[in-house]
Amino acid sequence: MERRIVSLVIVLLMILAGALFAGCVEEQPPAEKTTEELAVEIVTLLMEQQYTDVYGYFNTSIRSQITASQFQSLWEQQVINTYGTITGIIDTRGGNESGYQTVYVTCSFSQEGSMDVKMIFDAQQWVLSLTVVPTEVPYMPPSYVNQSLFTENVITVGSGEWALPGTLTIPKGTGPFPAMVLVHGSGPNDQDETIGPNKPFKDLAWGLATQGIVVLRYEKRTKQYPEEVTAMLQNFTVQEETIDDAIAAVSVLYTLPLVNQSQIYVLGHSLGGMLAPRIASQDHRIAGLIILAGNTRPLEDLILEQTWYLANLSGTNQSDQIAQTRELVEKIKTLNFSDDELVFNAPKSYWADLAGYDPVATAETVHLPLLILQGLRDYQVTMDDFSRWNKTFYANQSVLLKTYPSLNHLFLAGTGTPTNTEYMIPGHVDEQVLLDIASWIAQQGTR
Repeated sequence: MERRIVSLVIVLLMILAGALFAGCVEEQPPAEKTTEELAVEIVTLLMEQQYTDVYGYFNTSIRSQITASQFQSLWEQQVINTYGTITGIIDTRGGNESGYQTVYVTCSFSQEGSMDVKMIFDAQQWVLSLTVVPTEVPYMPPSYVNQSLFTENVITVGSGEWALPGTLTIPKGTGPFPAMVLVHGSGPNDQDETIGPNKPFKDLAWGLATQGIVVLRYEKRTKQYPEEVTAMLQNFTVQEETIDDAIAAVSVLYTLPLVNQSQIYVLGHSLGGMLAPRIASQDHRIAGLIILAGNTRPLEDLILEQTWYLANLSGTNQSDQIAQTRELVEKIKTLNFSDDELVFNAPKSYWADLAGYDPVATAETVHLPLLILQGLRDYQVTMDDFSRWNKTFYANQSVLLKTYPSLNHLFLAGTGTPTNTEYMIPGHVDEQVLLDIASWIAQQGTR
């Protein structure tokens, strides 16, 4: 569902483009070894094309949603066809990310050079996710950023059990400045909304601060507290996943003397864009919404469409995968599954909550200025979604709608047929998007 739509990197084990939740206690853990040793074993099996043996390392939440043959097919189509086979192991490094042991195995690939096979393990050392990502390189700011014009402070969003680490990017000067909260797409995003080598939220924060706008970004709750979220899944909705923390972030901005309280905006990307009207409906302090690739159709419909799109790009028969996805989508439409069952890694409570939400209708009721942006090369949230925004608001003088021919779901420029592999290519949020957002905010300040 979009990362669901989260890791937009070659996601092999997080259904579609990422998992909302991960974690399941296994009855019998693997043999006692370090996670780095296990990761090397798994990569060695991948080199030997022993896919069934690799599948045996996955935890039950993964195995309940993908078969061994489907895993093999995904690996061959999305990895081998793109990067070639693994020809050797160069290095390993491990660490703790959001409470989970994570191991990166840097490998040489026959067509691409070096890439990392990233594995996340649960407490019993079962594999929660396995992805192929670029070997990490230092972040290089886009040309439109001037670091001499702003500073950054570490800040906390919320309090108590759900307190989240965040970063406040502040223009130099006395202010008061307009300010913005960045709201993530689906999945356990970090505050930069890191996807492969790309950090679109960091681009936005630094670029907008260069233009004189305060920006607050923060770790998403499902990334910072995966175990705690897993423990409450039966009652989990987008309220807990996204909305409560976005409102807490608005509260942080509202208390800062350097922020113009009448100019606090919410920028939502993808799922965050879809939920932006619902966030605004719960907080009268929000002055306007910026919606980047915000879907207007149900998430489950997007999941099916993305499955079909990527299957057709592969050029191989993926009818079984599409049929399985259709069955899961039908479960969501009818809510015909138990309270403790996960469908696309989300519980019944999550889908039931979204079934009653219409982002466009809600946007009409909040009566706020809107900036709605869409990349024409976006295969995840498409012009089918944008057309409903446009049909509803094209004559509204408080709403600006704009499309960008060369931009994808991350608002990075590209050419040709859009694919999930292009998220592996380093890039930056397009400068025109940055300028359009800054210009729109400046115009709101004159009204």
